[in-house]
Amino acid sequence: MARLTTFSRLLITLLIVAVLFFVARKFIPGMGGSKDTTPTPTEQPTAGTAGESSTPSSSTWGSGKSGPSFTPVAFNYTAPAPNGGKLKGVVELGATGFNSFIIRLDAQKNWKLEKAEFGVSLVKEGLATDDDVKNGLKRYIADMLSFGVGPKDIHFVVSSGAQKEPIMEKINGALKALGYFVNVVTPEQEARYALKAALPSSFNSRAFVVDIGSGNTKVSWLPNGTLEAPGAKYFQNNLSPASVFQEVKGKASQVPSNLRSTCFIIGGVPYELAKQTRSGKERYTVLKAPADYKADGAKQEAGLNIYSAIAEGTGCKQFVFDWDANFTIGFLLGL
Repeated sequence: MARLTTFSRLLITLLIVAVLFFVARKFIPGMGGSKDTTPTPTEQPTAGTAGESSTPSSSTWGSGKSGPSFTPVAFNYTAPAPNGGKLKGVVELGATGFNSFIIRLDAQKNWKLEKAEFGVSLVKEGLATDDDVKNGLKRYIADMLSFGVGPKDIHFVVSSGAQKEPIMEKINGALKALGYFVNVVTPEQEARYALKAALPSSFNSRAFVVDIGSGNTKVSWLPNGTLEAPGAKYFQNNLSPASVFQEVKGKASQVPSNLRSTCFIIGGVPYELAKQTRSGKERYTVLKAPADYKADGAKQEAGLNIYSAIAEGTGCKQFVFDWDANFTIGFLLGL
């Protein structure tokens, strides 16, 4: 090297460095390769108990599009209008708020929704107070009376989901102090009331009903089928989407096969989905397949997980949202 010129020694040094670089690039991880530094995404199953199967890939929420995919079947039906009839009102004390409904009901049990009002008392979050209850109910009663409902035709119902909340004991006490009788319904009764309100008689032998509430989900069919599953706020109870999916799918699969051609579906999340495609003031809106919705928020994501499980468990391809039906209306129909 002593006889080499300075320039020659520099060339040899650069050559050695280049050889070392390419050797290191080939055998040392992390050097060179693609210029894209984005980490490769990996799929991790939802945490669950040992032996519990994770949610199928077709029903894994988070990517924004998942669940069963199908072409919804069109729905053509017009509910019969009541012939004369009488006004009746009901106030629902639900898991997410106070709602009131006024219907006109005739002797043949044909009915029409005349007025609906949806309030938010935040019962589920435990923020309701005695004053909230008293003032809210007094306003509902005054509104119904001014609409023409008789005092004896106003009723109060506590949903099964709301009844599980600790705050409801306080609310029930406040109502009794005001002199009102509170009708507390079980999940089975609530399912039957939803069935009365949402299932047209001409579909008795070919359809079933689903009510996705915040506190629970009810599945019902004739003559006496009723099932309860987690509601659209199951995440507040630390339930995993995978376990809820499997539970709902398993229960939905119990719907008799001859009743799976149509599902009449009601509840908060189905309402949010239906309003995306409602045409004018139509009473019935056919929901798109679960795969065609993108979840907006935790509650909708949970509701879509439940909807997806029902669709997969039954194979039904016609989910019809009824804009007027509510389980409390079924309570009125059953009086």
